[in-house]
Amino acid sequence: MPTPAESLAKALEMLQELHSRRQFVVASGDLAEVYRARLVKAGYLKPVIRGWYLTSRPDEMDGDTTPWQASWQEFVARYCNKRFGTDWHLSPEQSLHVLTTTPLPSRQILVHAKRGHNNRTDLPHSWSILDLKAPTLAPDTEILNINGLRTLSISFALTQVSEAFFRSQKEAAQIALELLPDISDLVRILISENKPIVGGRMVAALRAVGRDREATEMRKTMEAVGYKVLESDPFETPPTVISPAIKRSPYVLRINRMWTEMTREVVRIFGDPPGVPADSDAYLNDVEARYVADAYNSLSIEGYNVSPELIEKVRTGSWNPNSEEDKRSRDAMAAKGYSLAHDEVKKTIASIFAGSNPGDAFNLALPDWNRSLWTPSVTAGILRPEELAGYRNAQVFIRNADHVPPPREAVRDCMPELFELLKNENHAAVRAVLGHFIFVFIHPYMDGNGRLGRFLMNAMMASGGYPWTVIPMAKRADYFSALNDASGRHDIAPFAKFVNELVTAQTNPEYRPESD
Repeated sequence: MPTPAESLAKALEMLQELHSRRQFVVASGDLAEVYRARLVKAGYLKPVIRGWYLTSRPDEMDGDTTPWQASWQEFVARYCNKRFGTDWHLSPEQSLHVLTTTPLPSRQILVHAKRGHNNRTDLPHSWSILDLKAPTLAPDTEILNINGLRTLSISFALTQVSEAFFRSQKEAAQIALELLPDISDLVRILISENKPIVGGRMVAALRAVGRDREATEMRKTMEAVGYKVLESDPFETPPTVISPAIKRSPYVLRINRMWTEMTREVVRIFGDPPGVPADSDAYLNDVEARYVADAYNSLSIEGYNVSPELIEKVRTGSWNPNSEEDKRSRDAMAAKGYSLAHDEVKKTIASIFAGSNPGDAFNLALPDWNRSLWTPSVTAGILRPEELAGYRNAQVFIRNADHVPPPREAVRDCMPELFELLKNENHAAVRAVLGHFIFVFIHPYMDGNGRLGRFLMNAMMASGGYPWTVIPMAKRADYFSALNDASGRHDIAPFAKFVNELVTAQTNPEYRPESD
């Protein structure tokens, strides 16, 4: 008879087999009861509803939303497929949110299903599924498979949502209109479904987002087949028109739109920047004077158990990468990496003071910053050298955040857009606040994004003469909460105010971050 340890090992092998097929949601029939029970007891599976489980880790805290954020789409897809077969799809509104990668406005998933009963199924973290009875579903040709979810096509969904959607979910509507490769499908659906009123709305909406030529073409086509088209702009306030030259990726469009719409609030909160310091050497000496406090707080925010003594040991060269004690110390390697990267950031600031465009300087320096951060781990054999090459190659999740970073392939589109936005931005505080926010929103690396984001913030602060600003460990919860407001609800004000208050406080030479 196998021991409990042997049974758990066998169960983990079976779970690993599911993971190799990219399956992280487990239904009762996927594993034998004895193995499923072992995995639940050991903390490798967590119940969702009766007969359904999410992959988890034994060390996850109760209430951690990360496993659910990582797997909710897979759960909804598999759960609905099991209940309804292929006779279901997401509502038009939620289809557009998924397709535009816009955060869902509520935690209730609306599903249209032939065998729906208008019932609500409660899920973890106050989420739920509402299965709406829909005798007639969308045509199969208008249903897409997105990560297993049956969503409506953008063109079809836009013809099904109400006018109110363009006011209450303005961002999703704008990005959906901008993602249309052309208007062919939209016109075909409007004519085949006999929707001239919706057609007038779509014509006006296309004009509002800067696609005037196509709006005119749509109007002429509908009028040519006998419809009277009355244009009616569904947007409550005029959308921000994005340059048509921007690549039509939902992530790039979101980033550009957030930057454009958040800029005014950051400028309002910060006012005019002080200006590039006249004495660049004095500024860099001040940066060095703040180093220990900055490293201690920045590393502590990321969960490293560092002390000012350890940081001073690293900075003065007393850290020995060949000693067994220091080689085993994750914290020491993190501190050494921070020191090396900090030196690279100072070089970048010096180049900005010498006249380099801040966005271009960051673009050029970022790979050096990242490599420096992890060089000690490579030296110690913890990381393979090839892991320092390029951006992340897998999906990442931010613990307990409302936002899920873009998939790996989207990072390659998003980072050039961030460099361009920084290059073209004239206000240093906007470069600092939005640069930090968008960088961690993208999360371009598997690890180190928070530290690099704070380095970016301070390099951009320096470009406008603001002091190097330490985010204290004591304000960690406020910091993450403000970033979550920006990424999950697109409200930049809490984060801009948070940073501005720290800048104001730390302009005082008597300020000590550890006193917070």
